[in-house]
Amino acid sequence: MKKTVLALGAAVALAVIAAPASAQTLKTVKDRGVVNCGVGTGLAGFSIPDNQGTWTGIDVDVCRAVAAAIFDDPKKIKFVSLSAKDRFTALQAGEVDLLSRTTTWTLSRDTSLGFNFGVVNYYDGQGFMVRKKLGIKSSKELAGATVCTQQGTTTELNLADYFRANNLKYEPVTFATNDETVKAYESGRCDAFTTDASGLYAERLRLANPEDHVVLPDIISKEPLGPAVRHGDDQWFDIVKWAHYAMVTAEELGVTQANLGEMMKSSNPEIKRLVGTEGKYGEAMGLTNDWAARIVKHVGNYGEAFERNVGMASRLKIARGQNALWTKGGLQYAPPIR
Repeated sequence: MKKTVLALGAAVALAVIAAPASAQTLKTVKDRGVVNCGVGTGLAGFSIPDNQGTWTGIDVDVCRAVAAAIFDDPKKIKFVSLSAKDRFTALQAGEVDLLSRTTTWTLSRDTSLGFNFGVVNYYDGQGFMVRKKLGIKSSKELAGATVCTQQGTTTELNLADYFRANNLKYEPVTFATNDETVKAYESGRCDAFTTDASGLYAERLRLANPEDHVVLPDIISKEPLGPAVRHGDDQWFDIVKWAHYAMVTAEELGVTQANLGEMMKSSNPEIKRLVGTEGKYGEAMGLTNDWAARIVKHVGNYGEAFERNVGMASRLKIARGQNALWTKGGLQYAPPIR
């Protein structure tokens, strides 16, 4: 699930050849009739297709929110499954309009790769999974361990930083793909498996005996995950950012899929601005003024999306933690709609 790390020379080369957005992405999307959205290759809770090819996940819901805001139809999307290696070039080349694929917002990606990250739809951090029978309670007990990780990723670099900073020896066992890494861990080639904590919970479900494995409590990095777009089109950047902020604002104000009809009649000025019965905030982005109401109608608020995909209503059962609203001790905070 992690992000391919490019050598400086390669990053600069990619930045040079990357085509910036044309500042007409919204028109292109409307003319085409669908949003081309880059997602993962299959990670439970984030982006995964079912047997009928229907995609679900918290990253998928970012794409659906954008489509709902534009078309009033969350199905007007072409999902493009991208590997960690291919995702950046696909966005740079214009093969997708946005990338919503468990991608960490970093300085180099924001600058030399020519992308814009405006929001964090999931605050994450790198962790470790081990077999329960080892009796390990903390990553500090992994001295001398073999650790499975995906090569050419920030996961690999964070792993090296962590063990060096703590003066611990370890043996990395690296693989080209996440699937290879997980299979190697399950077969016993490594003492531990490391990736983003959310990925550990998702991959644990795929193991033959999930209950035999435990995710350690330690988090060794910051992994702010969110959608990315190309430099050069501020209008499109605004739409993608505010699709997420609309969902967070809706949760803050108690606006849900179930009560949206009632909330459309609210006299609360904040709710009126959100649902579009007051002001022309949608027009400022090239959308209809009920753009946010469309998102809530089709996708729900942020809390609803979180719970059904990765929260307690899902198989992953991940606590809100840092992804709770700021009013409840978390980091999810939306600028005001006004």
